[in-house]
Amino acid sequence: MASHPYHIRAMTRDELDVALSWATAEGWNPGLHDGDCFHRTDPDGFLMGFLNGEPIASISAVKYGESFGFIGCYIVKPGFRGQGYGLTLWHGALDYLKGRNIGLDGVVAQQDNYVKSGFSLAHRNIRYAGVGRGIPHNSDCVPLAHLPTEKVIAYDRRFFPEERSGFIQCWMAQPGSHAVGVIQGQELVGYGVLRPCQRGYKIGPLFANGAAIADEIFQTLVAQVPQGDSFYLDVPQVNGAAVALAERYGMADDFETARMYTQSKPELPLNQIFGITTFELG
Repeated sequence: MASHPYHIRAMTRDELDVALSWATAEGWNPGLHDGDCFHRTDPDGFLMGFLNGEPIASISAVKYGESFGFIGCYIVKPGFRGQGYGLTLWHGALDYLKGRNIGLDGVVAQQDNYVKSGFSLAHRNIRYAGVGRGIPHNSDCVPLAHLPTEKVIAYDRRFFPEERSGFIQCWMAQPGSHAVGVIQGQELVGYGVLRPCQRGYKIGPLFANGAAIADEIFQTLVAQVPQGDSFYLDVPQVNGAAVALAERYGMADDFETARMYTQSKPELPLNQIFGITTFELG
């Protein structure tokens, strides 16, 4: 590493916006309001590397509960790569999450490097891209805002290794978003969120007890996408029904990531995960 003053500390909320602007430049297409929900989840879990006072590298290492953590937003600015700054930041993130099972969604090309740091492949995720048609849908869904928050949080808990109530409450209330669920009897049997991004919209999460429920939520959300605008859905490749859903509506394979963990793979109902919440925070 070059002999320049380099130090790492937790980002401020404004500095997280800088990191998300780097993510936009990388083509990762973050949501317009992701920063508020990200930072609120773990204000100490967003690290930035500074060289001579200039921010040059970022990573998120977010703690959930007592046992889980998730790494994302790992970026070194062009011009500073290959000099060890990113690796130092990476180790800082691992140290912050020490003792926890750590997950990440990394580009497949970096999978071997993550293996060297103790990660193992759980499954691959495919990002599908579609184009809004502006066609209304007569929906059986209800807005999540009409439901008790505790009901949504309890349902979400089935699909994530730890409780994340603060994040979900923020996530489903983002400006410009649409968050809907399906009720059968008195039970929530699926929910999804559509949020505006730097380019188009993303659906995530999309959790459902079955394919027909997921289809209803999907159609309801896609009806909110203006005609001609792009939208995206991140699907666990191992869920064949989710892959079929994306392909049924003409979505195209955009790229893929590798979901990896440092410890045992969490026992999650992947056959009911039709859309991952976010590659950055899990």
